[in-house]
Amino acid sequence: MMQGAREGMMNGLRRLVAAATARDLCAFVVPGPDVARARGLDFPAAGLHLSTTPRHANVLLIVGPLPPELVDAATVTYAQMPRPRAILALGATDISPLPTADAAGALSQSGLVAGVTELRRVVAEGAFSVDVTDFDAAALRTRIEYTCPMHPEVVSDKPGDCPKCGMTLVPKETSAGGHASHKAMETMPADPPQAAAHASHDHKAHGDTTAQYTCPMHPEVISDKAGKCPKCGMFLVPMEDKAEVEGGHDKHASHGAHKGHARHGTHQDQSGHAQHGAEPNAAAQYTCPMHPEVISDKAGKCPKCGMFLVPMEDKAEAKGGHSKHASHDAHKDHAGHSAHVEHGADQEHGSPGEHGGHGGHAVSQIDGIEAHFMSMADLTRDQPASPDGLKMEWIATPFGPFFPGMPGGLGLTLTLDGDTVVEAQARSLAGSALGASPDPHTLADRMADLTPLAPVAMRQLVCLALESATGQDVPLDRATARAAALERERIVSHLNWLAGFAAQVGMIPLERRAATLQLAMRSADAADVARRAGPIRSLLHRIRATPLMREKLAGIGQLDNTKVTTGPVARAAGVAADVRIGDPVYAALGFGAVIQSSGDAWARLHQRCDEISQSLDLIARAGAIETPVPGAARSASGSGVAEVETPRGPARLRLTLDAGRIAATEITTPFAALSGLIGHLTVQAELADALTAIGSLDLDPWELAP
Repeated sequence: MMQGAREGMMNGLRRLVAAATARDLCAFVVPGPDVARARGLDFPAAGLHLSTTPRHANVLLIVGPLPPELVDAATVTYAQMPRPRAILALGATDISPLPTADAAGALSQSGLVAGVTELRRVVAEGAFSVDVTDFDAAALRTRIEYTCPMHPEVVSDKPGDCPKCGMTLVPKETSAGGHASHKAMETMPADPPQAAAHASHDHKAHGDTTAQYTCPMHPEVISDKAGKCPKCGMFLVPMEDKAEVEGGHDKHASHGAHKGHARHGTHQDQSGHAQHGAEPNAAAQYTCPMHPEVISDKAGKCPKCGMFLVPMEDKAEAKGGHSKHASHDAHKDHAGHSAHVEHGADQEHGSPGEHGGHGGHAVSQIDGIEAHFMSMADLTRDQPASPDGLKMEWIATPFGPFFPGMPGGLGLTLTLDGDTVVEAQARSLAGSALGASPDPHTLADRMADLTPLAPVAMRQLVCLALESATGQDVPLDRATARAAALERERIVSHLNWLAGFAAQVGMIPLERRAATLQLAMRSADAADVARRAGPIRSLLHRIRATPLMREKLAGIGQLDNTKVTTGPVARAAGVAADVRIGDPVYAALGFGAVIQSSGDAWARLHQRCDEISQSLDLIARAGAIETPVPGAARSASGSGVAEVETPRGPARLRLTLDAGRIAATEITTPFAALSGLIGHLTVQAELADALTAIGSLDLDPWELAP
């Protein structure tokens, strides 16, 4: 029975719909099209077309075994697909907690064709069913977390109070499989400055024996004691003595901490004495805390967001550097309104905990009614200003591990300030440790299986390390043929990257052409490479001559030669870093490093195009291609070290043999060095440019972990 059938009795009309659905299968590929192409899968030839989102797919296509974190992500992806939906698994035997695959096959083109054929039959017969079971998994279940309504970055597993403003945390639902960070909660001070200031402020020190407190969010809550609001849990703040306001006398006028409260109908001269009955300041203006460009001569509401307008400083008065309404500059008042001015880090009006500031809670009087709200200045108080001068809340947004245009298996999180990236973090969700592998004859196969984007390079690395440990010599012609196999993989890898990168920047015809050539080159011998060299060079010429591509990439993701020392990314920045330099085998083939100079995404594209052309020449000079196969280790003991220039940079393997068995291995791959560049590439970049810059690095999350 089809696991993801749509509920309903199969009738004549639904049979027609099911048959049409079976003919038009649209797949979302996990872990990604790049891994599928590297495995040699040709989807158009099998009658499948791909979708970049699970919302538009009816087939979840699983390519190869998935690490645990990717299985959880695939579970969420499957749940997002509309019914009828089906699963096709190639080379993956255990996909739990996903449902049992509706069709399965070997991880090959023939397995894909057979699986699609079986899937068409299953969909045509079972797209509708009267007995439909709901799909459930741990990754889909929700758990309760608690957050602050005013500070959403504060997250806790338990109910409590916000360490920033004291408001009671409210529950929210989140995925049980999520990885919400609680660092914000753990690192917050237990007693925020504004809370301590409000709690410890003693009005009796100023002769005030009738001090009262109110909630900034609920002005109807009034208390004689400092404490917390019974409605929302926010710290109560001091309020003006009503009798004092009605009498028109400011008993705090002589105290600098309270001189920011001008009374309604009261005007002060520069000597600090209250003048009763004076006219309000005719130059008073009002603005919106969220939209400072909105300015009005009258109190009211913002026409953009509906928030109450608050008084703003008289421009002439501000330029003069003094207040016409108070004896001290510490707090400038606004005549005609009881206004508590927000005190940001860039103002000189005292600390947020002082009575005049209310910790960033603005109070405005409209038609005689006080309106309280949390100001934007308080929400963004701890955030640095962007280059445009604006302060916004930062949002951490995940991109991956199946994000279109990004490498499959890459866990990428970008912290956004609006549409600007302020921080980036990347990690591999697909890479795995080599683990124990005592048999040297199977080590090459295991490493090749674990690294689908560079299997030949891993085989070559094992061969060289074993030969170094055992002291074996390889004839020059055989070593040259193995080097040619490595160059063929470089061509295949660069074409695979080019197909994905073209899709990311919207060049769909280029994506299809590059993917077709990549699949044709995977198993090509020297003669096939020579025949396909013409079409490949023609494609490279078209890429270099495309003005739109240059406009999209020039100046994006700039790196100078002091920031990077690894692989094509370094060579695109003018650094001639290449393991092949000085290798006798490559010296015999006439190898010389090719480099660029600008170090941007356009230069990295050019660099890989030039390396494809160079690899074609090296294969032609070698005349033969031989896949690296390790020789017999016999009963040798010793240590060996090898280094290979993979398509993304140098990989290094150190292994120790003990009586012909592997006792220890240590491997280093380019992923760590390349992923470490993401923060430098993306800081203060617009989101689209940041994703393009990351894509231009050609990261391989499937590389073996050290």
